[in-house]
Amino acid sequence: QVQLVESGGGLVQPGGSLRLSCAASGIFFRIYTMGWYRQAPGKQRELVASITSGGSTNYADSVKGRFTISRDNAKNTMYLQMNSLKAEDTAVYYCKGPRGSTYDDWGQGTQVTVSS
Repeated sequence: QVQLVESGGGLVQPGGSLRLSCAASGIFFRIYTMGWYRQAPGKQRELVASITSGGSTNYADSVKGRFTISRDNAKNTMYLQMNSLKAEDTAVYYCKGPRGSTYDDWGQGTQVTVSS
Protein backbone atom coordinates (compact mmCIF):
# COMPACT_ATOMS: atom_id res chain seq x y z
CA GLN A 1 0.00 0.00 0.00
CA VAL A 2 1.44 3.34 -1.02
CA GLN A 3 1.57 6.20 1.39
CA LEU A 4 1.96 9.95 1.35
CA VAL A 5 3.43 11.50 4.48
CA GLU A 6 3.38 15.25 4.93
CA SER A 7 5.75 17.07 7.29
CA GLY A 8 7.31 20.44 7.96
CA GLY A 9 4.37 22.36 9.33
CA GLY A 10 4.45 24.46 12.46
CA LEU A 11 3.79 27.83 14.03
CA VAL A 12 5.30 30.81 12.26
CA GLN A 13 4.87 34.56 12.49
CA PRO A 14 3.34 36.56 9.64
CA GLY A 15 5.97 37.18 7.00
CA GLY A 16 7.84 34.03 7.92
CA SER A 17 8.64 30.94 5.90
CA LEU A 18 8.14 27.20 6.08
CA ARG A 19 9.08 24.32 3.82
CA LEU A 20 6.68 21.40 3.64
CA SER A 21 7.66 17.94 2.44
CA CYS A 22 5.57 15.11 1.04
CA ALA A 23 7.30 11.75 1.10
CA ALA A 24 5.78 9.11 -1.14
CA SER A 25 6.23 5.37 -1.09
CA GLY A 26 5.83 3.23 -4.18
CA ILE A 27 7.48 3.25 -7.57
CA PHE A 28 5.14 5.39 -9.65
CA PHE A 29 5.52 8.74 -7.92
CA ARG A 30 7.63 10.14 -10.72
CA ILE A 31 4.94 9.72 -13.41
CA TYR A 32 2.12 11.58 -11.70
CA THR A 33 1.10 15.19 -11.42
CA MET A 34 1.03 15.86 -7.70
CA GLY A 35 -0.67 18.59 -5.75
CA TRP A 36 -0.58 20.42 -2.46
CA TYR A 37 -3.97 21.14 -0.94
CA ARG A 38 -5.04 22.91 2.22
CA GLN A 39 -8.10 23.07 4.42
CA ALA A 40 -8.67 25.93 6.80
CA PRO A 41 -11.14 25.66 9.69
CA GLY A 42 -14.69 25.93 8.43
CA LYS A 43 -13.62 26.02 4.78
CA GLN A 44 -13.49 23.55 1.93
CA ARG A 45 -10.27 21.92 0.93
CA GLU A 46 -8.58 23.78 -1.90
CA LEU A 47 -5.77 23.13 -4.35
CA VAL A 48 -2.79 25.34 -3.58
CA ALA A 49 -0.26 24.21 -6.17
CA SER A 50 0.45 21.35 -8.54
CA ILE A 51 3.46 20.01 -10.39
CA THR A 52 3.61 17.67 -13.36
CA SER A 53 6.04 14.82 -13.76
CA GLY A 54 8.15 17.10 -15.93
CA GLY A 55 8.18 19.93 -13.44
CA SER A 56 5.56 22.29 -14.86
CA THR A 57 3.81 24.13 -12.07
CA ASN A 58 0.51 25.81 -11.37
CA TYR A 59 -0.59 27.92 -8.41
CA ALA A 60 -3.72 29.27 -6.84
CA ASP A 61 -3.92 33.03 -7.24
CA SER A 62 -3.78 33.48 -3.47
CA VAL A 63 -0.26 32.01 -3.24
CA LYS A 64 1.33 33.08 -6.52
CA GLY A 65 4.67 34.75 -5.97
CA ARG A 66 4.90 33.49 -2.39
CA PHE A 67 4.83 29.69 -2.64
CA THR A 68 7.03 27.43 -4.74
CA ILE A 69 6.26 23.79 -5.45
CA SER A 70 9.02 21.41 -6.45
CA ARG A 71 9.76 17.71 -6.54
CA ASP A 72 12.72 15.35 -6.38
CA ASN A 73 11.67 12.19 -8.19
CA ALA A 74 14.86 10.41 -7.14
CA LYS A 75 13.79 10.87 -3.53
CA ASN A 76 10.06 10.33 -4.15
CA THR A 77 9.47 13.66 -2.43
CA MET A 78 7.55 16.82 -3.21
CA TYR A 79 8.07 20.16 -1.49
CA LEU A 80 6.22 23.38 -0.89
CA GLN A 81 8.34 26.38 -0.01
CA MET A 82 6.10 28.98 1.59
CA ASN A 83 7.37 32.53 2.01
CA SER A 84 5.73 35.75 3.18
CA LEU A 85 3.18 33.74 5.09
CA LYS A 86 -0.10 35.36 6.07
CA ALA A 87 -2.67 34.53 8.72
CA GLU A 88 -5.00 33.33 5.97
CA ASP A 89 -2.47 30.63 5.04
CA THR A 90 -3.29 28.90 8.32
CA ALA A 91 -4.61 25.45 7.44
CA VAL A 92 -3.85 21.77 7.38
CA TYR A 93 -1.79 21.05 4.26
CA TYR A 94 -2.07 17.80 2.35
CA CYS A 95 -0.43 16.27 -0.70
CA LYS A 96 -2.24 14.03 -3.14
CA GLY A 97 -2.04 12.57 -6.61
CA PRO A 98 -4.65 12.59 -9.36
CA ARG A 99 -8.03 10.88 -9.06
CA GLY A 100 -7.78 7.18 -9.74
CA SER A 101 -4.02 7.11 -9.33
CA THR A 102 -2.00 5.20 -6.79
CA TYR A 103 -1.70 8.41 -4.78
CA ASP A 104 -5.38 9.34 -4.79
CA ASP A 105 -5.74 9.33 -1.03
CA TRP A 106 -5.49 11.84 1.78
CA GLY A 107 -2.73 11.53 4.34
CA GLN A 108 -2.72 12.93 7.84
CA GLY A 109 -1.66 16.37 6.66
CA THR A 110 0.60 18.86 8.40
CA GLN A 111 -0.68 21.86 10.35
CA VAL A 112 0.52 25.32 9.40
CA THR A 113 -0.36 28.12 11.78
CA VAL A 114 0.55 31.71 10.98
CA SER A 115 0.14 33.91 14.01
CA SER A 116 1.95 36.53 15.99
